[in-house]
Amino acid sequence: MTSTDSAQNAPAETPAKAPAKDPWELPDVSGLVVGVLGGTGDQGRGLAYRLARAGQKVIIGSRAAERARTAAEELGHGVEGAENAECARRSDIVIVAVPWDGHGKTLEALREELRGKLVVDCVNPLGFDKKGAYALKPEEGSAAEQAAALLPDSRVTAAFHHLSAVLLQDPAIEEIDTDVMVLGESRADTDVVQALAARIPGMRGVFAGRLRNAHQVESLVANLISVNRRYKAHAGLRVTDV
Repeated sequence: MTSTDSAQNAPAETPAKAPAKDPWELPDVSGLVVGVLGGTGDQGRGLAYRLARAGQKVIIGSRAAERARTAAEELGHGVEGAENAECARRSDIVIVAVPWDGHGKTLEALREELRGKLVVDCVNPLGFDKKGAYALKPEEGSAAEQAAALLPDSRVTAAFHHLSAVLLQDPAIEEIDTDVMVLGESRADTDVVQALAARIPGMRGVFAGRLRNAHQVESLVANLISVNRRYKAHAGLRVTDV
């Protein structure tokens, strides 16, 4: 057997396995423009305030441009206000913080403006009666899945559901002590949302699965409302051992 024959018969070397990516190695999102649809409501205002205070460029949207501009002036920190369509067009990431009863119509009307955008849905479908808050089950499964169905050309994720609007809007509070459950179909997109959450001091974004799991994340807000009423608190969540 010649040396050439030996080389041909030798077992092929197994390529070295690439090291696993560090799940906490997240992209730099500081230069991205964040739009907040429903930015004049409590949750939207709170998120806009915290992100802008952290140095993010933020535009809040409303059905009425003047209302958005007034709210932006009140928030300060360079926040701008615009009508919803303009807010969506000018933003790299769009957070949906509109009331549940206007969720579908708002997104359907902005389908073109949201084309190609990274959309972060934080809407919680809830009902209220004498017993308190309870979760609603949208036909699509969740608010996030409804958004994905209505926005086929957008990259839909879900996050920021469990945050206290009271704490977010309180300027005396330096850090928001909570984790943010982030869901989506693309790890690259959820990494961006995790990084955005981490821009807010005290906050951490944690990957929590695909959009099919969004219903239980949205529903948990009903439990947190019960906790807050019983203990006069502004409860959030922390994921342990991660």
